[in-house]
Amino acid sequence: MAGDRRDLRDRRDLRELRDRRDQRLREVTGPRPPEREDRRRNRLDQPQRRRSRVTLPNPDSEAFGRLSERIARFLGTGRFLVWMTVLILLWVTWNILAPAGWRFDEYPFIFLTLVLSLQASYAAPLILLAQNRQDDRDKVNMEQDRSRGERNIADTEYLTREVAALRHGLGEVATRDFLRSELQTLLKELENRSPGDRAEVDEHSA
Repeated sequence: MAGDRRDLRDRRDLRELRDRRDQRLREVTGPRPPEREDRRRNRLDQPQRRRSRVTLPNPDSEAFGRLSERIARFLGTGRFLVWMTVLILLWVTWNILAPAGWRFDEYPFIFLTLVLSLQASYAAPLILLAQNRQDDRDKVNMEQDRSRGERNIADTEYLTREVAALRHGLGEVATRDFLRSELQTLLKELENRSPGDRAEVDEHSA
């Protein structure tokens, strides 16, 4: 941390020195002539931004993406297929059985073909856009699942180490059975001693 702070201070000092030097050079030499500015603008080692003469509409990508997902979901349902089939049957039946003056798309149904091709040309990019948005969401979910899994693994390893440390610590602690066995052996030893030994023990204890 200290090294990073020093580097930041050194960079700030260098920037201040460069700004002061540039300011002094401007005061001495005066403003640059327009030729130098043109040369600076037309440098070959720097990419130039081209300004488009035609301004295209820029809709809200999020709203347009939600709309495309709704359309794609509707296109992938059985309801859309049923309504599309009914519409095509009515179209064909009307243009075959209706009187000649009432027909608007006679055989070979060129207008119907145009409508279906327009629908397909718009439906394909909308479906692709919805799929791209779903792929982005899947990637985000995968990253979150991966990070969550890594945290779970780290927590499990930490708990495993803690449990092992507790087992190791409990191995060195005297248990109740061990204390009982020790007390029983001490009582047996006291019972087996002679009265003279007990008197000596009492004298030492007094």
